[in-house]
Amino acid sequence: MKPDYEEKGIKAYLGDCLEVMPYIEDNLVDLTITSPPYDNLRTYENDLVWNWGVFTGIAKELYRVTKKGGVVVWVVGDATIRGSETGTSFKQALFFKEIGFNLHDTMIYMREGPPLSHNRYEQKFEYMFVLSNGKPSTFNGMVCHSKSAGQKRTSTMRQDSDSLGDRSAKGFVQETKLVGNVFEYSVGNNCSTKDKIAHRHPAIFPEQLAHDHIISWSNEGDTVLDPMMGSGTTGKMAKVLKREFIGIEKVPKYFGISTERIRDTKVQGVLNL
Repeated sequence: MKPDYEEKGIKAYLGDCLEVMPYIEDNLVDLTITSPPYDNLRTYENDLVWNWGVFTGIAKELYRVTKKGGVVVWVVGDATIRGSETGTSFKQALFFKEIGFNLHDTMIYMREGPPLSHNRYEQKFEYMFVLSNGKPSTFNGMVCHSKSAGQKRTSTMRQDSDSLGDRSAKGFVQETKLVGNVFEYSVGNNCSTKDKIAHRHPAIFPEQLAHDHIISWSNEGDTVLDPMMGSGTTGKMAKVLKREFIGIEKVPKYFGISTERIRDTKVQGVLNL
């Protein structure tokens, strides 16, 4: 299938991902980073059909195209209907497991949003389900400074009984440790991205989010997919980080936004935050 936009290492298709994905080879993709429409919270130019059947079709295609050891990062939230969250995100995660994916990690995407007037605490996060086809073959874990660096390493552990046993480990706490699985980002104008054109899309996620997952779960030259590429954030960061990219977008307006962003991105460019 001929792409509607192409440059070195980049192929982008204007169309329904359920119609385009069957043209992608089996076991081709190292990493997918994408975000579905979240319980029809937005109409996306009235050009969207989203239901359980559409989701399951996409999920099965993702499993087919994902390499053994490959990863899918599924960024998702739930609508609240008649005072109850739908739980759709959990249903989707369980379906991914049913068709063969491992739920490798349930991560949290924290962000500050505008305050709302309601009778519950402010919503500050969405889920980032990290799904893998078998054990992930790549993990370039990000690290941070350990506050306990240099201290003697000691810990306690729970025994089979109700008592706590003392366990002293040899050595000292290292200078660095892996960051936690809660990623926090500032969002909005000049935070998610400085690309003004991107904000013509109603639901963009931060460039840094795409950046962090791309470096975590893939290596240079790997193939990254976004079957619902929206404003093109995943594609832009894949290009910056020297990955191959396949993108699919159904809405012509958003396809134009995403391909313009990708086209104007320099491979050796600095992260545009």
